[in-house]
Amino acid sequence: MSIQSRNVLDTDKIGRLFTKLSMPMFFGMIVQNIYNIVDMIFVGNYVGTNGIAALSIVFPIQSLIFGVGNMIGIGGGSLVSRLIGSRDQARAEKTLGNSIFFSVIFSIILTLAVIPGLDFWLVLIGASENVLPLASSYLTIIFGATIVTVTFNILLMMVRAEGNTRVAMIAMMLQAVTNIIFDAIFIIPLHMGINGAALAVVLSQGIAMLFLFSYYLTGSSYLKIKWRDFIPDLGIVKSVFSIGVTQFAQTVAMTVSAMFFIRQAVNYGGDTALGAFGIIQRVMMFASMPSMVLGQAMQPILGFNYGAKRFKTALKSVYLAGGVTLAFTLVAMLVLMVWPEAVTRIFTSDRALIDESVIAMRYIFSMLPFFGLFNVGQLVFPSIGKVWESFLLAITRPGLFLLGLVLLLPHFFQMPGVWLAFPGSDLLGFLLVVVLLIPLVAKFKKDSSATSQE
Repeated sequence: MSIQSRNVLDTDKIGRLFTKLSMPMFFGMIVQNIYNIVDMIFVGNYVGTNGIAALSIVFPIQSLIFGVGNMIGIGGGSLVSRLIGSRDQARAEKTLGNSIFFSVIFSIILTLAVIPGLDFWLVLIGASENVLPLASSYLTIIFGATIVTVTFNILLMMVRAEGNTRVAMIAMMLQAVTNIIFDAIFIIPLHMGINGAALAVVLSQGIAMLFLFSYYLTGSSYLKIKWRDFIPDLGIVKSVFSIGVTQFAQTVAMTVSAMFFIRQAVNYGGDTALGAFGIIQRVMMFASMPSMVLGQAMQPILGFNYGAKRFKTALKSVYLAGGVTLAFTLVAMLVLMVWPEAVTRIFTSDRALIDESVIAMRYIFSMLPFFGLFNVGQLVFPSIGKVWESFLLAITRPGLFLLGLVLLLPHFFQMPGVWLAFPGSDLLGFLLVVVLLIPLVAKFKKDSSATSQE
């Protein structure tokens, strides 16, 4: 079936298209990151340092939810962009339906697998007696709504894959604003503590998910949800999960490395280091935002042009995303190196926590430009359906570089060695991306020349 109308991705004006796609994503992500910071501020001020530590220690387990979402969303989104580029709308819509179907199935499996053993895993990671009850209570609520979180994130990626970042921005802003409102209500007047923070997350995601469903069912979406497309298609399932499984493998690798990282932080720095890591996580969301926005904006452009065999334009999108990312991350690194205490004071007034966070910030963000370029580079391969390269990058940085360094360096440098594992893995990850991109860029140039001569 041919495409019913001209898609927004069908243009050679890459700079203008990048602006059109990235600006809504940028504003949406800013609001999302503001809500993450406000969430931490609420918990820090009304629950205390143990609350911040609890939000830190739940990260490895909670990331499994995002791993399932990325597995289906990135795999499905990559296929959708390429199918739109090759003008096969029927299979693009079938991919959308299959992705939603599997979001429900895998959410149920994950919820049933994780909830019974939450306390065991939290203690294994390093939760103290003071932190464990808060962390367990928070995760029980979060995992009880796994289906909402996964489906929301998959729909968000599908909207971006068809090139409608404006709707994605509205959904992100809706989720962020309602989360802040619920935080204020549940935590302050209702005194629900960290449970209120968890409820605010799942309710706000539920509202945003319903908005995205309404867009696909009643709005002007490019692709349409058709109930018959929920029936699994073996070819589509294979294509989605050949890319998507690498994303889940990355999450598993990140979960394992984060568990060891947190345990090392607790061993060498106690709950203060754990609280510092929680603050660093929130700052990292802002610091990595340019690379995430530009990488995600690049994906549908790259996937579309690769599917349409416009290799020169596809390559231009990679260069543009990398160049702008480098500029933004250099500025962010300068700010975090010069004013780390001012940034830390946004979250806490605890002197010991401020001091540890300042030290951690200067170590962790010392290689921020390389981390930004790694973020963009690793998204090139799933965008064009390259399974082996995607898998290698997905597991190597968290599962080999970060894990290896966090186990090795503290033996020589104590607590600073824990923090140094991050910049070390950023540099090694960047070098691996460069090695893998060199032959791909050469092939794109060769294919572009061959196509232009036909």
